[in-house]
Amino acid sequence: MKWLQGTWVRRYNGYRKLVGRPFQGRFKALLVEPGHALEQVCHYIHLNPVRAGVVRFDNYFEFRRSSIAAFRKKNRPEWLEPGTVLRSAGQGPNRTCWQRYVDFLEVLSTDPVLRTPLCSKHMSRGWCLGGREFRKAKTESLRALVWCRKTRFDGVEPAALQDLQRSLWKESLERFARAAKVNLGRLPLRKSAPEKMLLCAAMKAVTSASNAWLAGELQTGAPGGLSVQIKRWQGVARHREVLERLLATFPETRCQEPYCADPASPDLLSVET
Repeated sequence: MKWLQGTWVRRYNGYRKLVGRPFQGRFKALLVEPGHALEQVCHYIHLNPVRAGVVRFDNYFEFRRSSIAAFRKKNRPEWLEPGTVLRSAGQGPNRTCWQRYVDFLEVLSTDPVLRTPLCSKHMSRGWCLGGREFRKAKTESLRALVWCRKTRFDGVEPAALQDLQRSLWKESLERFARAAKVNLGRLPLRKSAPEKMLLCAAMKAVTSASNAWLAGELQTGAPGGLSVQIKRWQGVARHREVLERLLATFPETRCQEPYCADPASPDLLSVET
């Protein structure tokens, strides 16, 4: 994709004497669950030329720049598997199933109710397309990578993982707060309060949480000065000891999910002022 959006675009613009990006938007990769979600993506891609007005559905199957024509050929490439697109039309691939699928696409292209879920804003929302269990499983599989401070994953655009990262930051902040017996709902008003600095230092030691996110969650003032506040707080020996005791309640491997202290257990920490 880097070559396509860089080298190819420069050559294309130079050849046609154009300026700017030839594509509508940035490339975005999503995780897609096999089955219904993948079927929806296939239908969306197949109907793109019709939706854009490039070709009418009557002569759509003569459109060379769509894979639907290759799908229907007997000598199609081995990697072009028709099972997914034909799942809703029968077991195929045979003439009857293909005709059912063609009729199905025609209904999708004309029915506004059925067409709504196949618009770009629905298909490109978030970082994962699929059911609740699929999303939960993928979230768990990516959890360790996020904790390892990785910001790039094969097949997933970094920007699409912001919601996942923030939810994991929130989860870890709540666990640190429970272990330190800090009530996040009743934090001190002082921006550099020891409780706030303890949680910020712990989050910085284990996660990739940004200063802006921490400042918003813990009300520590301007994000630009947060690093200085944390460093100043850690300059006190007893504060470092408190931080070490808090981090000791979590697994030594930073890439794993942190241990959640039992709220009913005795106080593990005493936040010193």
